[in-house]
Amino acid sequence: MIDQIKKLAIIYFDEIVEIRRYLHQHPELSFHEHKTSAYIKSLLTKWDIPFTDGIADTGIVVVLKGNNPEKKTLALRADFDALPIIEENEVEYCSINKGVMHACGHDAHTASLLGVVKILNSLKSEWEGSVKFIFQPAEEQFPGGAQQMIKEGVLENPKVEKMFAQHVFPELEVGKVGFRPGQYMASADELYITIKGVGGHAALPHKYNNPIVAAAKLITNLEEHFLQYQQMPSVFAIGFIQANGHTNVIPESIELKGTFRTMNEEFRNLAHEKMQEISSAIAKEYSIDVNFSIIKGYPSLYNNEPLTKDAIGFAKEYMGEENVITLDMRMTAEDFSYYSHEVSSCFYRLGTANTSKGITHGLHTSRFNIDEEALKVGMGLMAYLTIKN
Repeated sequence: MIDQIKKLAIIYFDEIVEIRRYLHQHPELSFHEHKTSAYIKSLLTKWDIPFTDGIADTGIVVVLKGNNPEKKTLALRADFDALPIIEENEVEYCSINKGVMHACGHDAHTASLLGVVKILNSLKSEWEGSVKFIFQPAEEQFPGGAQQMIKEGVLENPKVEKMFAQHVFPELEVGKVGFRPGQYMASADELYITIKGVGGHAALPHKYNNPIVAAAKLITNLEEHFLQYQQMPSVFAIGFIQANGHTNVIPESIELKGTFRTMNEEFRNLAHEKMQEISSAIAKEYSIDVNFSIIKGYPSLYNNEPLTKDAIGFAKEYMGEENVITLDMRMTAEDFSYYSHEVSSCFYRLGTANTSKGITHGLHTSRFNIDEEALKVGMGLMAYLTIKN
C-alpha cells in the first residue's frame, strides 16, 4: 500500500504543484474566497468528483466511499483563505492580488488535500468506510470557518468519527513531519480596553483625571497576576496603547488591545473573571471608567492521544522513523480546535523548509514560501493515515 500511494503521489505531483501555484497567485481574504471556492469546484467537476458547496458560504465537502462505506467515516480538512500581507517573493507565481498573500500555507493545504482526493479515489477498492474532505474558508479571521461549518452540519450525514489536518511548518525541513499527542495549541482571546478619564492641561493636575495612570496600573496588576501561574501555560500581553495626548495635553481616554491565551479551558474561564475583577478594582481606585471587553476566540487544540500515537506509528512506517519528530506545545491558535472538541482529532505539521535553497522564512511573513516537494509528502502521508485508520 505504501508503494502504491507513493507511486500515485509522484504521478499526481506536477498537477498538484500547478494547483498550489494557481492558488498562491490568486489569494483571497477570509470570508471573501469566492473565486478560490469556484476554482476548487472546477477541479472536482473536471475529475468527476461529486461535492456539496455553499457550507459557511464558500466551503466545500466531498465524500468518497470505499468498501463497506457505512463502516466508518473519517474527515480530512484543509483551509483556503489568505492574509493581508504584501508578498515580496520573486517567483513566477507571486500573488497578483496586491496586499493579499498565502503567507500561512493554506494554498499548500488545499492543493495537498486535492491530491489526497485523487489518490484515494484511485484506490477506492483498497480501503473501507467513507472519507469526508472538508475544504474550509476563513481560518485566519475570527469567528472562523470551522465553527460555522460545524453549525451547518459538516460533521454529520455521515457522522465523522475521526479527523485529521496538516499544517505547513517552516521550522522543519521538507521530508519531515511533526506530531504532538494531547494538548498542542492554545486558545486565543482578544482584549479591548477603553479607559475614560478627564482630560486637560498637563500643568493643572487638579482639573484632570489621567487615564494613562490608570492604564499603567491596570497593565501592571494584570501582568503580576498572571506571573503567579507560570506553571500553567498561558500568555497575557498588551500589544496596543493609544492615548492621543501630547507633552502638555492629558487625553480624555486611552485605548488598549491585547491577547490572552492558555492551554486549559477551565483556567481560561477563571482568567476572564479575574481580568474583569482587576479591571473593576482599578476603576474604583482611580474613580475612572474602565470598559474591559473580552472577545472569546478559538478554543485550545487537543490532539486525541490514542489517535495521534497511532498516527505517529503509521507516519514512521510511511516516512521512516528518523523523519517523524515530536512537537513542542505552541501558544499560537488554530480554528481546527473547534473540530478537536467535537470528534477525535489529530492536527500535525508538515515540514516545508529547505535551508540549502533559502526557503526558511516564517509563517505570516512577506517572503514565506515552501519547498514544493512537501506536497508529495503531504498528500501521500495523509492518504496513508486515512487508509490505516
